[in-house]
Amino acid sequence: MAVRIIKMVDSMPRKISSDAIARQIVRSGTSPSANYRAALLAKSDKDFLNKLKMVEEELGETLIGWKLSW
Repeated sequence: MAVRIIKMVDSMPRKISSDAIARQIVRSGTSPSANYRAALLAKSDKDFLNKLKMVEEELGETLIGWKLSW
């Protein structure tokens, strides 16, 4: 997913407004995979759920950025 997000951002038009959104999409769109990996290595059920919640939040931010960019 992260590679697809980077390719999508690279295809966005170059404007000041879209550059700011693009940077946010890259940040929020590439971190869920690392956070998911961290969730798989969680030390407890509570830790696992907390890390999955972080994944959900990042994906939500990515979706909002994506909608704003097009």
